[in-house]
Amino acid sequence: MTRLTTLNLPDFARATVGFDRMFDELERSFANSASQGYPPYNIVQINDDEYMISRAVAGFGMDNLEITKDKNVLRVEGTSPKGGEEVNYLHKGIGGRNFRREFTLADHVEVENAGLELGMLNIHLKREVPEELQPKKISITDYNGAVHEAIEG
Repeated sequence: MTRLTTLNLPDFARATVGFDRMFDELERSFANSASQGYPPYNIVQINDDEYMISRAVAGFGMDNLEITKDKNVLRVEGTSPKGGEEVNYLHKGIGGRNFRREFTLADHVEVENAGLELGMLNIHLKREVPEELQPKKISITDYNGAVHEAIEG
């Protein structure tokens, strides 16, 4: 499997008009993903409109974690718990450093809830498209004026 590690957006941008925001978002995503392996996380699609992001945050308490949503960017931050600096570790394999990760959310995706359980931070997301933006069936009138209702399907 080949991994794309660089992206030359000017080549793509030359042939497009009005996609500046999308290219800026792609550049930000690539910059964000280059060094964001800690702590590990999963993204699960529960159904067509529900998702869950799970982060392994062993050692972090509620007061060390912060989740914010600004427009379509979900930011998850953790501040390293204090204490234990004077401990003489023979082996320290459990990470405990600060982290910050941003996830770009699609339009109309909102945070339903978030919970911390057994060292896992679970963030439940749901897409709720407003009624006025959902597809609508249009009735058709024939030449005689009879209306044929749209069939829901």
